[in-house]
Amino acid sequence: AEIIRMFNSEFQKYATNPALDLYPKQKREQIDELNDWIYRYINNGVYRCGFATTQRAYSRAFKELFLALDRVEDILARSRYLTGTEITEADVRLFTTLVRFDAVYVTHFKCNLKRVVDYPNIWGYTRDIYQTRGVAKTVNMTHIKRHYYESHRHINPFGIVPDGPLLNFEDPHGRG
Repeated sequence: AEIIRMFNSEFQKYATNPALDLYPKQKREQIDELNDWIYRYINNGVYRCGFATTQRAYSRAFKELFLALDRVEDILARSRYLTGTEITEADVRLFTTLVRFDAVYVTHFKCNLKRVVDYPNIWGYTRDIYQTRGVAKTVNMTHIKRHYYESHRHINPFGIVPDGPLLNFEDPHGRG
């Protein structure tokens, strides 16, 4: 959280959109609360599934992950972003996991109850953020997939990178 907050405040003079505040004072408590459970159950939850060494640990992380995704789906049914109408740090932090979810975490980390595309609000939200000016150029799906599938040889011993899935982040998102 410290690095993203430094970019939000200390590097404004270099920003394309210096007026954008991802950690506004009036929403900090809400953002911190979101960050806590999103990190624990989603951002880190996929890793807890993928690197579990017992069935019990995997099953617990799996259940917590999908309960948290259901909670996000419910929040996004009522608002464009996690805290309302403006994107915040919590959205950026969640996006980094969501954009990788179907291409990597579903198969590589066995997070396969549902895909992001199976959650209408989460899928629209992911595309909405991806289509935000400047975001798409930060996402290199080929690099993301190669990193995960080639570097975790204890999970994927032959380093085979799947050709799919076909994900179109450019489709209309229907939000906002």
